Amino acid sequence: MQQLSSQRIKYLRLLSEGFPTVEALCTEISRLSAILSLPKGTEHFMSDIHGEYEAFCHIMNNCSGVIREKVTLFLGDRLNQEEIDALCTLIYYPDRVLKTLHATNEITADWYRTQVEHLIHLMRMLSSKYTRKKARRSMPESWASLLDELMHFQHDESMTLTEQQDNRRRYHHAIVDSMIAINSGDQLIEALATTIKHLAVDRLHVVGDIFDRGPHADSVMDILLQHHSVDIEWGNHDVLWMGAASGSEVCIAGVVRNCLAYGNMDVLERGYAIPLRSLTLFAKKTYPSLPHEKAALHAITVMMFKLEGQLIKSNPEFQMEERLLLHKIDLKNRTVEIDGKIWPVRDLPLNTILPDDPYALTAEEAEVLHGLRLAFLHSRHLHKHVSFLYQRGFMYRVFNGNLLFHGCIPMNEDGAYLEKVLEGTPCSGKSLMDQADLIARRAFYKGDQYALDFMWYLWCGADSPVCGRRMTTFARAFIEDKAAWTEPQDPYYTYCNDESVCKKILADFGLTDDECHIINGHTPIRVTSGENPLKAGGKLIVIDGGFCRAYQKTTGIAGYTLIANSHGMRLMSHQPFTTLKDAQLTGRDIHSQSYEFSAYPQRRYVRDTDHGRVLSERMQDLIDLLDACKKGLVTLQQQLH
Repeated sequence: MQQLSSQRIKYLRLLSEGFPTVEALCTEISRLSAILSLPKGTEHFMSDIHGEYEAFCHIMNNCSGVIREKVTLFLGDRLNQEEIDALCTLIYYPDRVLKTLHATNEITADWYRTQVEHLIHLMRMLSSKYTRKKARRSMPESWASLLDELMHFQHDESMTLTEQQDNRRRYHHAIVDSMIAINSGDQLIEALATTIKHLAVDRLHVVGDIFDRGPHADSVMDILLQHHSVDIEWGNHDVLWMGAASGSEVCIAGVVRNCLAYGNMDVLERGYAIPLRSLTLFAKKTYPSLPHEKAALHAITVMMFKLEGQLIKSNPEFQMEERLLLHKIDLKNRTVEIDGKIWPVRDLPLNTILPDDPYALTAEEAEVLHGLRLAFLHSRHLHKHVSFLYQRGFMYRVFNGNLLFHGCIPMNEDGAYLEKVLEGTPCSGKSLMDQADLIARRAFYKGDQYALDFMWYLWCGADSPVCGRRMTTFARAFIEDKAAWTEPQDPYYTYCNDESVCKKILADFGLTDDECHIINGHTPIRVTSGENPLKAGGKLIVIDGGFCRAYQKTTGIAGYTLIANSHGMRLMSHQPFTTLKDAQLTGRDIHSQSYEFSAYPQRRYVRDTDHGRVLSERMQDLIDLLDACKKGLVTLQQQLH
């Protein structure tokens, strides 16, 4: 060891407080060394879930098809296809399967024993890449001691293999019989199924857009809240809800408008206890010629554009002036000018738009929005979910050699990073992403007006890193001609097909290894048109495969899961899902097809991961501490007394 500085010795003395003896120190060094030699855990990447709760729930339960693969691999020599299907469904939905089997009197003591034996074998095989401590953390807390005992049952070396197997079977049968005797067999199976699913996926990455379009984003969030290891990279639909929960009236109007447009009022009224009665009463009174739901949608749309206009005028640095269109409506001729072209406006009532001040709210509109704001601010369930999005979420994430972000790195037409001025500070590329992350957090935790307004910019700004296209919301609402709906995209979406551009972006975020990738969502991959999710020579992986039913005709599939394990990376493409009820009652699974595209030259271990590098640094510190102790530079605590 080189000559230690006084600061280093001070640090080692502080570190020594956790180790009373040299033996304890040596034990920890050995433990860390052993952990670093284990295979890295399996990561799953998903994006653009868009409230499709039932499909998402099933994919979480079948671990994107991995459970079926493991059952076939580890138990395929014991079970036929029908038995494999039945065991998989039991793992996915143990409570439902057990309830059905009890109703038909199909459960016997032998059935319990057989299923538990299969589940223990599967649990043991899946746990082989983890430390005993980590495997135990994957178990339901109240069952951890028993499951750990079952998983690590020791053989008697003096016995033959047959005798050992007999002992193990007798041991397991005794446990299962006792569970049956006290009516806990079902709970044991449920605990085993939960543990297996936790062991199958070490970490889940959700690359944006949990909300909108599909019916139950609240239920998706409930699942994520319970997940043992998850991070989220915010999408533009997520930041809209985050802004609404933070109190931004324009974001609230945008959320309500989306829910009405997608027919998802339940997610507000039942999921988050946010009533729409005041809006519907106002709309019915103000626009009596329209059907009730259409009137409510039109009312909130007009309010949204008014608030948006006020925001844009107050924040010129957002550079969103192209969205200022209410004042360009010719109320007499019912036309609007956009980019120098005149378009006819749909036959919708415009009586709340004042000719002399089109962006001013009427007194009744202001009252409706005030009520909605209070409801959003006081929704405990929504705030629980949004708080989780802030705790586990980021604008981007660098993890184990991959760069994850939902949308884009804004660029100019020449391929250089776009420079954006935020609060007077020019930023671009990584610095833009970092600054956007800081301001977005301020919106929720401090609630200053600029930060609240910034959430709206993130949602729909043409150069926003989570959006990156010129959204034609106004045209879609007021103009029948779809030629006005074209949405030009940020140049990033062209340049990202260039391998050298992707390598530059990765390098700017500190990733220079040949096996590093950018992982995006946001733009659906048109599989039916031959589009490939692997772009730029494999440096970019776009994993928006169409979870949302509305996109499945375009994509031709029903979503992707990107899987990265110790051997390499592969994509699982999923076919459309039926219903949870069908899956639970019939055992029908989602058909998923695996495409391996990146096999690592050598198997990856914990030492090759971000966490492994932290552990390696700690182990080196402990080795330095041990050496310092031997040289008398540091004295362990037990030796002081």
